[in-house]
Amino acid sequence: MSAVTTTRPLRVPGADGIAVAVHRWGSPGELPPVYLQHGFVADTRLNWVGTGAVGVLLSAGREVVGVDARGHGRSDKPHDPGAYGELRMADDLRRVADALGHDAFDLAGYSMGATVAMLVAVADRRVRRLVVGGAGAAFVERDGAARRAVLMAELAAALEAADVADVRNPTTAHFRRIADALGADRRALAAHARAVHATGADLAAITAATLVLAGDADPLAVRPEVLAAAIPGARVTVVPGDHTTALRAPAFAAALAGFLGEP
Repeated sequence: MSAVTTTRPLRVPGADGIAVAVHRWGSPGELPPVYLQHGFVADTRLNWVGTGAVGVLLSAGREVVGVDARGHGRSDKPHDPGAYGELRMADDLRRVADALGHDAFDLAGYSMGATVAMLVAVADRRVRRLVVGGAGAAFVERDGAARRAVLMAELAAALEAADVADVRNPTTAHFRRIADALGADRRALAAHARAVHATGADLAAITAATLVLAGDADPLAVRPEVLAAAIPGARVTVVPGDHTTALRAPAFAAALAGFLGEP
């Protein structure tokens, strides 16, 4: 596996002037670059470098671009909910591709990043291959948006709580502990949680070859085959693990790199 070193990220401003941090590894090859979008509370380093995914992609000869979403990692962190939402983050990612001059790219997103990735792929034909990680039926089912909105409201409250011991929901408490461990800006994360994307997307418009990749014990990605059925020609791969451990499973990075390595 290639060693992964971190250098000073490039900063790319969004339409509203909020800048996102962009991490780059590798050199251009025969296949287009791979863009990676992390999940909520996390960042490029935690979801993609620390899990070994970037190293596996580099070993496969890929150029890799990781985007820290606004409010996360080394990107700007406004405290206004109006500055957030997955549609804004999708636009940020497309602007990164514009800034780097990439007329084609592969794209992988995990959890929140999966929503961002699907929104990008719906609107941008530059996406050649798409990996939707840590997501399942809730994105397309009738009551899925309502369930996501309730969860994110509870998550915002957990992030704003004076002490994690006061958080009763084990799922939101888990995300709060990650935020505390990372030293994240909890006010910025709570603002994002209050702006969650809840309107769905026209997944039938996706033209990129797509893989839905989920853990077999992930409560936030149940029935991934339902999500895959909504995307033309999408495949499904299930790996061992829950919402946190699946991303660290060697099978996850192997499936990611293998699918994105297809011509």
